[in-house]
Amino acid sequence: MSDIVFDGVSRVFKRDGREFPALEEVSFRVAEREFVTIVGPSGCGKTTCLRLAAGLEFPSAGTVAVGGKRVVGPGPDRAVVFQQFALFPWKTVFDNIEFGLRAKGVDAEERRREVARHIELMGLQGYESAYPHQLSGGMQQRVAIARSYVLGPDVLLMDEPFGALDAQTRVVMQEELIKLSRVIPRTVLFITHAVEEAVYLADRVVVMTRRPGRIREIIDVAAVRKAENWDRYERIEDVMDQSSFVHLRTSIWRLLREQQAPHHVNH
Repeated sequence: MSDIVFDGVSRVFKRDGREFPALEEVSFRVAEREFVTIVGPSGCGKTTCLRLAAGLEFPSAGTVAVGGKRVVGPGPDRAVVFQQFALFPWKTVFDNIEFGLRAKGVDAEERRREVARHIELMGLQGYESAYPHQLSGGMQQRVAIARSYVLGPDVLLMDEPFGALDAQTRVVMQEELIKLSRVIPRTVLFITHAVEEAVYLADRVVVMTRRPGRIREIIDVAAVRKAENWDRYERIEDVMDQSSFVHLRTSIWRLLREQQAPHHVNH
C-alpha cells in the first residue's frame, strides 16, 4: 500500500509576526500506482503540498499520510525529484545513480546490475563515465530521475522536474516519463505550471485555487485516456491533437482563469 492521503490539510507560514496561509482544508488521495498532477496559480501551495508529502514541512492542521502512516519526516519510501537537478558534480553518471544504493548497503553486484538497468531505461548508455557538466539539462534530469527510481521508492514526488528545460527537451522527457511509469509503475505526485504537461502525464489533475490554496476541482484524465485510447500514440503531439485532450486542457484553463485577480481597464 503506497497511497498518499491529504486530510483537511492547512499550512500557515509565519513571517515578521504575520501569518500567511498557504493551504486551507486540502483533502485528496493519490491511489497506489496512480499518477496525479497538481496545477494552480503561482503561490497557491502546489510545492507546499509536495514538501508536506516528502516530510520536509508539516501541516498547521490536518494530516498527511503515505502508505497508511502519518508523515513525520523524510523516508526511504519516498523519493523527490526537484527542478534543479541536484547531481553531485564530482561524480560520474554511474556514480550519481549508484550513490543511494551504496548508502543503503546494497552489494556491489546488485548495484552494478540495477544502475545498468536504469541507465538503459533512461537512454543514458554511453554516458556512464560522463560528469554532470558534460551533459545537457535534459540528460542531467534523466540522471536525477534514474537516481530516484533505482532506489525502488513506493512514492515519487516530482516538483516541476522539467521546468528548467527547453520546450523540445521537455516534450521528450514527458514521453520518456510516460514510458518509464508504465515499465516501473509508482505512486506519483507531480507539480507543474504547464496544463498540457499535467493532462498528458496524469491519471487525475488536481486544480487548485489561488492562495490560500484549496482544491477547486479534480479532473479524471485516465477515463478519457482509456476511452479514447491515447496510448496508441507514441508522440505527445498526436495525443494533443485529439479533441478529447483539447477539451480537458480547455476545461482546466477555464478553471485557472477563474483564479486570476480581476483586472479592470478604464477608458
